[in-house]
Amino acid sequence: MNLVLNNQEHQIIEETEVIVFPKRNFIEANTSEVSLHHLKNECTIPVFAKDNECTISHYEFINSTKEVVEDVLNYKGILKPDIRVSHVIKGRIPTAIGKPAKELLEHEKTIYYERMAFVIEVPEISEVINGNKLNLTIGGVRSYNQENLFSKKSMEKFKVFVGFQNSVCTNLCISTDGLQDDLRISSVLELKAKVYELINNYKKKEHLINMERMFRHSLTEVQFAHLIGKMKLFPYLSKEEKQILFPLAMNDTQLNIVVRDYHTDAHFSKSENNTISFWNLYNLFTEANKSTYIDSNLERNVNAYAYVNYLLNAIENEESNYFIH
Repeated sequence: MNLVLNNQEHQIIEETEVIVFPKRNFIEANTSEVSLHHLKNECTIPVFAKDNECTISHYEFINSTKEVVEDVLNYKGILKPDIRVSHVIKGRIPTAIGKPAKELLEHEKTIYYERMAFVIEVPEISEVINGNKLNLTIGGVRSYNQENLFSKKSMEKFKVFVGFQNSVCTNLCISTDGLQDDLRISSVLELKAKVYELINNYKKKEHLINMERMFRHSLTEVQFAHLIGKMKLFPYLSKEEKQILFPLAMNDTQLNIVVRDYHTDAHFSKSENNTISFWNLYNLFTEANKSTYIDSNLERNVNAYAYVNYLLNAIENEESNYFIH
């Protein structure tokens, strides 16, 4: 994939042309925002209990990915990762044993986060689809709950992705080939090599073409209602029936969010004639996906992308489809 920074020299944008959107998070669920400085200087690093070997820390993961992005793009600016964490693990130093929690001093407390997700947005590499500016974005997820920290040091699991982030809503747009959801590595050098590999193998043009065609097809309100109904029925189908259908990952709570936003979303709701484009539908799916926990968020995001393209293929090829016919 050829990633080229836009040359912004001598570009002048009138202040009246700049549209400012309220800051929104790329994931919600039960997460909170932290800084790279906090992860580096104020968090402990979990170890493998049997040999006391360090895990690769959240800071190392993020900073290594950032260094790869800067190298691949020959980036001279400042990339600021957007970091979300959850499931805080608290502790205390040995001298504070037996001390009531409310009496602990700050230097007596220890902390790290079981789960972490981050994105690094590169606004200089962007595309526009249906008036929405999409910025190239690279990121990843780390969940210590997927490691056996009570054993000796072993291969550690990471998830990394490259795709786009919709600047209107901060929804992530990730294609199937843009995600490595089971990266097993044993060192920071291996991690950086895998991130290089992912970026180089990412089919940016194909990803954009698939997103652009979403805007060319729409659903009427009756068709939308039919689609949602079939999606709600899907979890209750027999195992045999599910095996021949698309493996839908969206749950009932998220579908309720989609239905609500179909009527109320400021950017992706139905049109005045009660139709909705597949581009808007896709963004309703990815918006609803923000309620997913960190450790399954990326997989569900990719599932939404694959699902919309699965529906479009059926429409364009005039094929029978359980969800839309």
